[in-house]
Parts: sequence; structure tokens; C-alpha cells
Amino acid sequence: MTSAAPPGVVEHLFRHEAGRLSAALVRVLGPANLDLAEDVVQETLCHALEVWKMGRVPDNPAAWLRTVARNRALDLLRKERTRTRLSPQLSGLRDDLTPAVDAAFTEDSLRREQLRMMFACCDARLQPAVQVALVLKLLCGFGVDEVAHAFLASSAAIEKRLGRGKAALRRAGALGDLSSPQLTRRLEAVLDGLYLLFNEGYHGAHPELAIRAELCGEAIRLARLLTEDEATAQPRTFALLALFCLHAARLPGRADSQGALLPLEEQDRSAWDRPLAEEGMRWLARAASAPPTTLLLEAAIAAEHCLAPSVAETDWGAIVALYDALYAQHPTPVVALNRAIALGQLEGPERGLKELRELPGRDRLARYPFYAAALGELHLRAGHAAQAAEEFRRALRLARSPAERSYFQRKLAASGAT
Repeated sequence: MTSAAPPGVVEHLFRHEAGRLSAALVRVLGPANLDLAEDVVQETLCHALEVWKMGRVPDNPAAWLRTVARNRALDLLRKERTRTRLSPQLSGLRDDLTPAVDAAFTEDSLRREQLRMMFACCDARLQPAVQVALVLKLLCGFGVDEVAHAFLASSAAIEKRLGRGKAALRRAGALGDLSSPQLTRRLEAVLDGLYLLFNEGYHGAHPELAIRAELCGEAIRLARLLTEDEATAQPRTFALLALFCLHAARLPGRADSQGALLPLEEQDRSAWDRPLAEEGMRWLARAASAPPTTLLLEAAIAAEHCLAPSVAETDWGAIVALYDALYAQHPTPVVALNRAIALGQLEGPERGLKELRELPGRDRLARYPFYAAALGELHLRAGHAAQAAEEFRRALRLARSPAERSYFQRKLAASGAT
């Protein structure tokens, strides 16, 4: 036994293991008993909290959780008299259920069942928002409230989405088949779900934390899982993983010791995770495609930032060109905003301000604090102190977390305002 683990470590472990346990239990109990599988996972995690806080954490906490979940599943099967509601492969077993249950909890089975669960969640008959909610809930260990934050929706609305999705899984009666001709469509939804998961961690929708690195880590874990199977190891999967690695590599320098966000020019690049950046570059090389996908273009932009020794030495011309290509494929206000910021770095703050004032769809960014902050930054660089202060005050009013408020207050002070 080891000493008690910090709460953050336990939370990370629980999130990591929840999806693995759910996938294994659905194999054992069948999709018709999806809610029961979730209940077993919840009971397992609650039991761990009770036991661990009274003593010491086991040497292998993940194996301990799997053993508890396995034993609970065996108890349920032994008590269940009518096997027809349970997994078809277990329906004929009347004596020793242990080998079949044990088989569901091996490392190889856990990996495969998670993949099958991903594709089951992303059934083409479900709306994309429902598909992504299921992935976040069942595979990533998100609570309903956290899924609601990710979607900027109410918890009640997410409950309804999850209810529809779970009902479809129960009706299907089996997990997704990785050899299905619908694989391409479902893979797109899986990639979208992981993208949303990563952004939830990277952009910090949590009211107290600027960065939830464990969520980014979960997205990377699931993306790596996709690269390990021949059916899902495709260039767009590699591009997504490259994007994740290249962004996550900069996380160690993205906030100060107090958790406040730091602008790119103030970040300590020596703190960046270079091995993770190198992994991202390897995936980027494998993701090459013609024409380039939006994910590949986003990853290429992240690579330019990762490779640059400083802001001044960044190849802003290449980044603007990549944003031009990205906007041609994905013309969103946020892409246009980022392109305008890059153009301001390349051609000067006045050019950047002109682009921001003429931004297509800028009305949709009215409540986005980093649009106001971008205007403030360019005004500051152009010597317009009063206008910069006005924009930073607006960003401050729109801030969504203490970390963002702290960041905008620092920028407001830099403008000379009191």
C-alpha cells in the first residue's frame, strides 16, 4: 500500500478508469443494461473514496478499481435468474461465469471495448450533439454538469440528449462494429467529440481553473487509442492527435504559478514539453494529405508556434497563409479572429485593427472576451492607450473565470489605466 494520493490524482484516475470500466461492463451486461453498468462504475468509485480516505491507496489503484467492478459484475450475474436481458455471449452460461467476465477486463479487451463503445455512441442515426454527449459521458467520465459546460447548454437539456442516446444504444442491442461500412461517418463524430473534450480542458470552462490538463490528457489518450487499431488509424486521426500534442506541449508555460493565463510573449518556452511536441510533429508528418483537411491545417499552425524560438522569430507569414487556407474551408468568426491577430503580427497593429473591425460575423463575437482583448492588444501596440483600456475593460466584464479576469486586469494595468 502507498500513502494517500492527492485529490487531483484521484480525480484523474477516476476519469481515466470510468470509461474503461463502463466499456467492459457493457460487454458483460449488454447495452440493454447500460444504466446498470454506469451504476456499477459509480458504486466502484464511491467505494474507493470511502476505503482510500480511511487508509492508504493501493499500489495499483487502477487494478483495484477493475477488481471491484469485476466482482460486482459477477455478483449481479449470479443473482440474475433471467439471462435473456444480459449480454448474448453470457446468456448460455449457467455455471462458472468467472472466465467470461475476466476476459472483459484484460488490457487488450479494455482497449477494444472502448473503441467499440466509441463507435456505438456515434451511431449515424443519432444527432451529432447526442453522439458527442455520449462519448463525453460514457468514455471520458464527464458528469452531466460538465457535459453541459462543454456544450454551453443546461443540465436538463444534456439529460434529455443522453436519455435519447442511451435509448438508442439499448435498442441496438450490441456495440458498434469496427468493420461497419458506416465507419467513416462515425469516425468523424468520434473525432469531433475528442476535439470538444480537449477544448474543454485547454480553454478552461471550469469557473476556477484556467487549464484542466487532465481533460487534455484524456483526449490525447483516446486519440492514441484510435491510432492503435487498423480501422481507425487514418490521416485525420493522426492530424487530430498532432494538434492535441502540439497544443498540450505548451500547457506548462501557459499559466503562472498562481494559475493566471500568460500571453504568448510572456511564456517560458523552456518549460514547454518538448518530447510531447516532438510526438506531435511525428503525427503531423503521418497526417499529410492532399487537399489538407481542417485538422491538418490547425495542427500545422500549432506546429509553427511550437517550433518558433520566440514571438518575434515566429513565421507569421506561414501562419497567415495557413489561416487563409483554413478559413476557405471553415469560415467561422473565431478562425477570422485568429487570422486577424496573426496579420497584425505580420504587418503591424493598424492592419490587424482594420481586419478586426471588418471581421465577418463579428456580431457573433460580441460576448467573446478574447475578441475585445485582441482589439485592446492591438490598440496598445499601436499606441492608442485610451482605446486599449476601453477594450480591456470590456473583456474584463465578459470574463468567464477568475483566471480570465486576472489576465484582463493585468492587460488593463499595462494600458496605463487605473
